[in-house]
Order: sequence, then C-alpha cells, then structure tokens
Amino acid sequence: MDQAQTLRVIGALLFVLVVIMALAWFARRSGWLRHASKSNPLRILGTHSLGARCSVTVIQVDDTRLVLGVTPQAISILHTLPPPAPADASPSTQDDFATVLSQSTSRP
Repeated sequence: MDQAQTLRVIGALLFVLVVIMALAWFARRSGWLRHASKSNPLRILGTHSLGARCSVTVIQVDDTRLVLGVTPQAISILHTLPPPAPADASPSTQDDFATVLSQSTSRP
C-alpha cells in the first residue's frame, strides 16, 4: 500500500466519522433522542441561582413537588410541596416557580 492509498483510506475514515458526528448532533438538536424520555416521571420546574455553584431547584416527581438545595457537595430536600393545581387553573411556569419559591422560603 503506497502513500496515496493510505491518505485516501484515512480521508475516507475521517469523512465517515464527521458524517456520524453531524447526524448525532442533528438528531440531538431536532429532538429525536428526547422522545424516548417522555415516560420519565421527573421534571425540573425551575431553578434559581444563589451564588457560585449553589441553587434552589423545584422538581416534580409524579404528583409530588420537591424544593431542593443544590451545592457541589450535596443535594438536600428543603421542602415537600402539595400536588400542583389542575392545569386549567395554574399560572404560567415562571409565575408558578416564583410563587412556589416564595411560599417555600417564607416562615409561617
């Protein structure tokens, strides 16, 4: 095998790798790979940053909403919220997160 054939084989392999990577990127960007995860019962409702690498996150697992404190070392459950109101009476997601966060941080 001479040098020209070796370069042609390497070029063909690089082309195939680039095509595979481009197809994977396109599939991820278009959402083809996300359809399998719709059965996942966990949803992130919102996140609020508290500083460098620390945040408060509200997640929903089935019908339970959890307020989590997230740091680089640990994830802690800060509060458990009741099930959300029916979909027709609930406000937008951003307003809902702000309401949930203010309710969970206020002391009764």
